Amino acid sequence: MSAIQQNIEAASASYSASFTKGDLELPPARKYLVLTCMDARIDPAQAFGIELGDAHVIRNAGASALEALRSIIISQQLLGTNEIVLVKHTGCGMLTFNNDDAFDIVERNLGQAAVEELKESKIDFLPFPDLEQAVYNDVAFLKASTLVPDSVEISGWIYEVETGRTNRVV
Repeated sequence: MSAIQQNIEAASASYSASFTKGDLELPPARKYLVLTCMDARIDPAQAFGIELGDAHVIRNAGASALEALRSIIISQQLLGTNEIVLVKHTGCGMLTFNNDDAFDIVERNLGQAAVEELKESKIDFLPFPDLEQAVYNDVAFLKASTLVPDSVEISGWIYEVETGRTNRVV
């Protein structure tokens, strides 16, 4: 067992020993979802004031609305959320490359067969060159989608990894 797995096992034992929230309802109590980046420097619960059971938190590279759409639909249509808070962040890795760069790295590390699989799967790494514009673009994408009802409140934010502050963009 790796050190990471051992840590998970120990943390689970400690957490579950005093766990008292097993009766929370499946739908989030505050009926919203947060879409943010998978960056390890972001603790959504702490940074955005989310208590256990309050909200769905969807994380992916760059807080991509397109990539998260499946989860957003499930959250809203099956579990009743009615607000989306999209949070991108400063120092995001998605600002540092383009699709060609990503394909080159995959080819160098995994070989041509992996690149062919990427192409067949039509994978787009969804990088972006401008952080604030990416927030506007993703909010606009969600607002334009027929898969997100017009009644859903959507806001876009930037979390500053340097300060811990979150600022509304749109």
